[in-house]
Amino acid sequence: MTAANVVGFKVRSFPMAPTSPIVFVVDDDISVRESLELMLRHQGIAVETFTSAQEFLARQRTWAPSCLVLDVSLPDLNGLDLQKNIARDRHDMPIIFITGHGDIPMTVQAMKAGAVEFLTKPFSDDVLLSAIRNAIERSKVLLDRDAEIRELKSRYALLTSREREVMALVVAGLPNKQVGSELGISEITVKAHRGSMMRKMEADSLPELVSMATRLRLMRPTPTNLPMAK
Repeated sequence: MTAANVVGFKVRSFPMAPTSPIVFVVDDDISVRESLELMLRHQGIAVETFTSAQEFLARQRTWAPSCLVLDVSLPDLNGLDLQKNIARDRHDMPIIFITGHGDIPMTVQAMKAGAVEFLTKPFSDDVLLSAIRNAIERSKVLLDRDAEIRELKSRYALLTSREREVMALVVAGLPNKQVGSELGISEITVKAHRGSMMRKMEADSLPELVSMATRLRLMRPTPTNLPMAK
C-alpha cells in the first residue's frame, strides 16, 4: 500500500527508468566489489560497482528503487563525506555502510546522518542481503512519496492566485461566508472559486484537501475562534 492510499487521495504514476531495483557498491577493494557483484547478481539483483566516491558521483541519478553499499574508507572523498554530499539530492537512496575497522563514533556519525545499517567486515551474505532488501523497500516508499508531492505540486500549479487564496482560507477552517469577507468577494464567488479549486486539486472532500495542503506544507495555524468550514 502506498502512502497515497493511506492519506486518501490518488496520484498519477510518474515513470521511473529503470523501474527494477538497483544496488550501487562503492569500494576501492576489487575483491570486495567482485564478490558483492557476484552475490547480488546470483540473487537476481541489478548491481553497479564503483572504485571511488567521485566515480559514483559522476553517474547519472537513477529514479529506480535503490540503495548504496558504501565503504567508509575510500581514497580522496571518504564514505562519510560522500554521505553528506548526497544527503539532499539522493535522499531516496538508503546507505548501508561497510568497513573493516569501524568504531563507535564513526558508527554513530553515520547513523545520525541517515544510514540504515553499519556492517563491520567480515559479515555474512544473509546479513547484507537482509539489509539491502530492507533498504530497497524503504527506497520504494520514499520514491512513492516524492511522486505524490510532484503530482500535488502539478495540480496546485493549475490554480489561479484567487483559488490559492480561497484554498488557504478553506483549509484553515473558514466557512465560505468568512472567506468572502476576508477576500472582499461575495459568498457566491467564493463557492465558484472553491468548486474550481477542488476540481483542479482532484479533492473529493475537505479532509482530503486538508491532507493535500499538509503534504504541500501550505497549512497555517487554525484560528481558535473560527467556526469550521461547511
